Amino acid sequence: MSKKPELSFWQIWNMCFGFLGIQFGFALQNANVSRIFQTLGANVDHIAILWIAAPLTGLIVQPIIGHYSDRTWNRFGRRRPYFFVGAVLATLALLAMPNAPVLWVAAGLLWIMDASFNISMEPFRAFVGDQLPPSQRPLGFSMQSVFIGVGAVVASFLPYLLAHWGVANTAAPSEVPDTVKYAFYAGGATLLGAMLWTVLTTREYPPEQLQSFDDAHPASEAPASTAVKPGVGLVWLLAGALGAVAIWYWALARELYLLAGMAAVYGSAQIWLSQTLSRGMAAQILSDLHAMPPAMRRLAWVQFFSWFAMFAMWIYTTPAVTQTLYGSADATSVAYNTGANWVGILFGAYNGFAALAALVIPWLVRRVGLRWGHLINLWLGGAGLLSFLLIRDPDWLLVSMIGVGFAWASILSLPYAMLSDNLPAAKMGVYMGIFNFFIVIPQLLAASVLGVLLKLVFHGEPIWALGLGGTSLIVAGLFTLRVREPDPAR
Repeated sequence: MSKKPELSFWQIWNMCFGFLGIQFGFALQNANVSRIFQTLGANVDHIAILWIAAPLTGLIVQPIIGHYSDRTWNRFGRRRPYFFVGAVLATLALLAMPNAPVLWVAAGLLWIMDASFNISMEPFRAFVGDQLPPSQRPLGFSMQSVFIGVGAVVASFLPYLLAHWGVANTAAPSEVPDTVKYAFYAGGATLLGAMLWTVLTTREYPPEQLQSFDDAHPASEAPASTAVKPGVGLVWLLAGALGAVAIWYWALARELYLLAGMAAVYGSAQIWLSQTLSRGMAAQILSDLHAMPPAMRRLAWVQFFSWFAMFAMWIYTTPAVTQTLYGSADATSVAYNTGANWVGILFGAYNGFAALAALVIPWLVRRVGLRWGHLINLWLGGAGLLSFLLIRDPDWLLVSMIGVGFAWASILSLPYAMLSDNLPAAKMGVYMGIFNFFIVIPQLLAASVLGVLLKLVFHGEPIWALGLGGTSLIVAGLFTLRVREPDPAR
């Protein structure tokens, strides 16, 4: 066994640079898709379910890409072929999204765009684990956070800046303004260029060399079917079926069928896994999910509440700010589009603060450790989102974004630093994909229930969804205390 060599600063820079492009695209999606949906006629209480494409594609795509990227090796590398293919597909989707003629086309393009982002993004987390020794992984994930912040700042500011430079910021009914169109065109070019930079300037270790390093944990390919109890799966299946019947009988919101379906699918998968002797992809992914390391199980709760909060913010900041602070829910009005552009500034601000926070977080971790560092950052984010309930001057929301920025930088780095030291090298990709289940499942939950809560509990006021997100970040911080720190000596 040998130690994995440390990489230079510029080698780490090159291997992480592609994340700038990915986040450029993600930031355009997060800041503008709700705006596009409302422009094409979506009601505010239907926005959450339209966003279901994003988490659902992640739930499906990420473990599959992780599984296959673990088993890929050719002259183009292990993870890099996925970077390139995903970048090309995402670029095409970015060019098409602002030109969607009707709402259902925009919803379909969101599926394609988010799936493409995930094809490129999922192997990036494993890429850091592959390339860097444990001592450099926090730096690698923090470098990704810097590029995420820089890319997102520029992308989020673009519609505002284009409007300032004279580009039309309003359009006829059911037409997306030119500020948004040109921002998406720039996003496609940036994403493809940044990903090509990483693909062309980095190299990867062959699988046999990865296994020779002393941070490579042993990995078993044996199915876990003998350890899975079919009774557990049956309980989930029955819960999903009874839930669906209850939703139909009491004529509850149709979005809730998603929760019932998720329970039924999970239960069916558990029953199948307990009976099968298959060693195929589906069986192996489910087996790895069942046998995931204890550290990953504890971090799952942290991720769940963290990403529920972020998804609530992405979905509802535009309607919350335009309705509460600018007094308009009319997507064709000047007030609405002025407020929507300000949301772009706010999203750019939190990503800018995240880029700066990524430089501070390694120092904070050295002082208080990974767990307490992550808790502090999550609570800063929770305070930032809760402050939306009190602030009525849009300019002061920039202060709120400082806390959100620290939380975002921490969410993108510290859980992965805590996790990667506990994963086998041969399964780094599939476990990073499975870990992302706990990113997409809370987003699916948010897509299912936030619209219902907005209508029945929040009286149509989306500002309260942001308050719920702030509370969720506080809870995520508490769950961080259950996570054991990795061994600093490795």
